Amino acid sequence: MRALYQSKDRIEAQLLKDYLASYHIRAVVHGEFLIGAAGELPVLPFPVLWVLEERDFERARALVEHFLAQESAVTDWQCSYCGELNERQFHQCWNCSTLRE
Repeated sequence: MRALYQSKDRIEAQLLKDYLASYHIRAVVHGEFLIGAAGELPVLPFPVLWVLEERDFERARALVEHFLAQESAVTDWQCSYCGELNERQFHQCWNCSTLRE
C-alpha cells in the first residue's frame, strides 16, 4: 500500500477513489474524518488516498493527474447528443444521460 494523493476534502477523495475503481485500481481513503479534529490533533486533517497494489501506483498517479487537470479545465459544457447546456461539475447530461466527452 502506498500513499498517492492528499485530497482537499472527503468528497474529492471519494471521487478519486471511485474514478480509480472504474479502472480496476483498488484504493482506500485514510483520515477522511479527521477534518473535524483540526487543531486538536498533531496530524494533517486532510484525507489521503492510498493505492493498495504497488504495481498500480504509476497508473493511478497518471489517472489522478488527468482527472484533476480535466476538473480544473472544464467549464460548462454542451451535450453532444441533445445539445443541452450542463454545468461543469456534471459528467453526465442531466437531460439525456450522455456522458461528457
